[in-house]
Amino acid sequence: MNFITFSRMMGAHGPEIARRVADQLGYNFYDTEAIERVAREMGFLKDVKEADEKVPSLFERLFSHRPEIHLDRLHSVIYELASRGDAVFLGRGGHTLLRAFKCALHIRVIASLEKRIRHLEERGLVRGEAIQAIRISDHERGAFIKLAFGLDWDNPELYDIILNMDNLTVDLAVDTVLHMARAEEIRDRSRDVMKSLEMMGLVRRAEAALLEAELGYPSNLVSISVLEPGKIRLTGFLEAKWDKERVERILKGVKGLQSIDNQTRIRPAMPPPGGRIFVERNK
Repeated sequence: MNFITFSRMMGAHGPEIARRVADQLGYNFYDTEAIERVAREMGFLKDVKEADEKVPSLFERLFSHRPEIHLDRLHSVIYELASRGDAVFLGRGGHTLLRAFKCALHIRVIASLEKRIRHLEERGLVRGEAIQAIRISDHERGAFIKLAFGLDWDNPELYDIILNMDNLTVDLAVDTVLHMARAEEIRDRSRDVMKSLEMMGLVRRAEAALLEAELGYPSNLVSISVLEPGKIRLTGFLEAKWDKERVERILKGVKGLQSIDNQTRIRPAMPPPGGRIFVERNK
């Protein structure tokens, strides 16, 4: 299978190019509407809407695990969609989530500020509204990629090709992407992708389930790894023995999980602040 991801600046014709590429290749096309439709099927619609390429408030980041849960579930939706076959992804960090796969082609669509303003004006916005919309969009999308992945949205190393639409027509941009997507050296890279996607999606769903149940923080330290599709291993420390059973009970409700190798250990008891641990010695 093959994937094409599009990261776009507002007003640079990114959605139009992405949709036409998907249509001509016969690939599934996943924009905001399509991603949210599948998120609803998975029970993650609220989380995906909350992520929505925007940065949570400082209060949420400091005092809640909700932003992490939202991102984990957004990622699991993207992996689920990718596992369904050849696809074009528009936004939502697809270029970072799928960058480990050599069968993925990552496209960045940009344009000068003036070109973007004119495009939005053609769609009915007045100049002041267009400038404000662009500034807000650029800030939120850049901050989202920084928060979610620790990466710079504008870093050219994240993309295989950058299309500057100042001097390109939409037709030429589409033809350029199609030429790359159809190249044999791209299409030959898609082996063993399905297994990796299933495993990555399972980890994200499991992490979100534990975060939502407030297991793993602040004193429980649980690490999740996937041994093979459907099977996970838990390692780390839990505060109490009943947490071990609770972790397994919560994870049994995670889609795609078939078995758990629970190797977590109970953390040794710590003395109260200012107190002592007394050890009785054998006489």
